Amino acid sequence: MASIFPDGAIAFDNDRMPRHLDPVLLRAFATTARLASVTAAAERLHLSQGTVSQQIRRLEDVLGERVFERDHRGVRLTPFGERALAHATRLLELNDQALHELTHGQPRTLRLGVPPDLIRTSVPAILASFAGACPEVEVALRSDMSPVLRQAFAEGELDLAVVEEPAAESPHERLRDDALVWVGAARGAAHASRPLRVSLVADNCAFRDTVQFALMEAGVPARFVFETGDIEATTTLVRGDLAITAWLASTVPADLRVLDAAGLPALPRFAINLHRDASRGDATVDALADAIRQHLGLAVAAQES
Repeated sequence: MASIFPDGAIAFDNDRMPRHLDPVLLRAFATTARLASVTAAAERLHLSQGTVSQQIRRLEDVLGERVFERDHRGVRLTPFGERALAHATRLLELNDQALHELTHGQPRTLRLGVPPDLIRTSVPAILASFAGACPEVEVALRSDMSPVLRQAFAEGELDLAVVEEPAAESPHERLRDDALVWVGAARGAAHASRPLRVSLVADNCAFRDTVQFALMEAGVPARFVFETGDIEATTTLVRGDLAITAWLASTVPADLRVLDAAGLPALPRFAINLHRDASRGDATVDALADAIRQHLGLAVAAQES
């Protein structure tokens, strides 16, 4: 609303003037919400803790509501803050996409994390399907152990992550359940060696604790070997009968053998889960998630029908 004075001057009611959401304030808010810590957000944004706190207070002034509850344990979103975060995330995505395309003239890139065993079995079909739906978008593929991918997603380094986890542990979307099985050379005898030689690709493999516990419970002495982080190296060692491994049944190469009756302890089923921030309304990320579901989620539908 404006007031017109006798001399012709116009005074505007500032409370009714159009306001805007500053991306700097939104980024401080979104980063703090994601990390649940002002201190961690300040480190991520390379700012002082006081500056981040001030930016959040300024955003709350603009919105007229508190976005965080603060106590000795840190910060947590208010109900209003939950709503605000969904909008902030979308606005920051649009801001970053527009800035990148206008300054670099390059297509958008989505960051996808997938464990090594699924890289070689499912990812080619996923990427081909997504390229057909969104040819203008590139995918930056990261292959790493599931615990590493889970942490990278939590810290905002990935847009989507496919993660192998014990079936009952994750609240994220379950794509498929699969049997964890012992795998050895087609005509090998490494499974009979004691101590049992086991290669699990890397020492932070998602299956390591499960395998170690099963062997300990069964009283099978074992030695973990050749954990180089290279799945092809582990595959070569198993083919050469220098060790056995444990993989999801759907990822076992055709020339290797599932050791069903080798006197080894049974292993539990694992879930393949999709880590995706459901609060982010992003059609491009949704399209990549759909391609992942198409090629990894069929077993779930079959089991539940």
